[in-house]
Amino acid sequence: MTRSSKATSLEILACDAGWRNYHFVKVTTEDGIVGWSEFDEGFGSPGVGAAIQRLSARVIGQNVFQHERIHAELFAATRPAAGGVVAQALGAIENALLDAKAKCLGVPCYELLGGKIRDRVRVYWSHCATWRINHPSWYKPPIENLDGVKAMGREVREKKFTALKTNIFSYDDGKPTGWRPGFGSPFAPEINVDRKTLRDLRMHLEAIRDGAGPDVDILLDCNFNAKTEGYLKILRTIADLDMFWIEIDSFNPQALGYIRRQSPHPISSCETLLGLREFLPYFHEQAMDVAIIDTPWNGVWQSMKIASAAEAFEVNVAPHNFYGHLCSMMNAHFCAAVPNLRIMEIDIDRLAWDRELFTHEPEIQNGHLVIPDRPGWGTEPNEEALRAHPPKTTGGLLNYGRKG
Repeated sequence: MTRSSKATSLEILACDAGWRNYHFVKVTTEDGIVGWSEFDEGFGSPGVGAAIQRLSARVIGQNVFQHERIHAELFAATRPAAGGVVAQALGAIENALLDAKAKCLGVPCYELLGGKIRDRVRVYWSHCATWRINHPSWYKPPIENLDGVKAMGREVREKKFTALKTNIFSYDDGKPTGWRPGFGSPFAPEINVDRKTLRDLRMHLEAIRDGAGPDVDILLDCNFNAKTEGYLKILRTIADLDMFWIEIDSFNPQALGYIRRQSPHPISSCETLLGLREFLPYFHEQAMDVAIIDTPWNGVWQSMKIASAAEAFEVNVAPHNFYGHLCSMMNAHFCAAVPNLRIMEIDIDRLAWDRELFTHEPEIQNGHLVIPDRPGWGTEPNEEALRAHPPKTTGGLLNYGRKG
């Protein structure tokens, strides 16, 4: 029997998330079913909500079961400006439609993706030490020296996580500061890597390894913080350290392929790419060992297509996931269903009020996320709690490096 449930409304909601905001799409159907997704405007993409709102008129009245058709129609309507903020708006809408469709059927979203392959997904503790250094007022206890970094590594091990990811820091008089010139903090548009940065990075990684012990995998995220020359300097400096991967963002697949061929460590990349067309040049170049896919940006259904292409190029995938608990659940369903999974990112340091905002938190046991079997994504925002934490007008990447 052909199923139908038309969307009757599409709303945008947001709330305060400490140094940024969380953003949500709420799709309501004629049957009273509500589909949710989480999206983000703080990671270099202001205006996603405005694009979603503008596109909502073409969603209302359509059958939520036909999410592929709706995505194709919205893409056609925005084709001259495909990508960027527009693509993220399409991804956010698609994810809310998937949730609504799964709830209409009374099944978890992974059933729409081909069914789950695994019941548990290995996760790594992302932004390990990073949040407590860069945002000490939101994430406790603050880290103010190498002893704190070492203690953070020990905490990861004692809480039975098997992997962690950290970032690059500058140490002045023993105090760490986030080194993020690619994001304008400090403002150094040439994004060169000097000797002090290399010494400080190695010192930081050795401290976190000292605390974590020999059996915890360590990942390093370099983001967009260097050019090819700088990334090669970093790789040479830490060549003898046993790294799970080095995460590098590059706008040039040939440059990234050149880096990978000289790297002693596996390379991951592509978390800011949108759509299969953007991934393909990196696959053809064999530019990375692990393709990172941002499923809130791309939409989980479209992300499955990207993962299938990655499989054809003998590349594993991992989700980009540093948002709220709904995004973690969306990524969990992707990880449950995709064959060529490497590992899942998740932030363990959370805001004090995060648990109020969602009906369910991710369940983590011994460093693995347990895939929920509740209908849809398995969690949804608590609207009363969202209203109790109204969104700020500042925050996110746009505030990096600003004075005052």
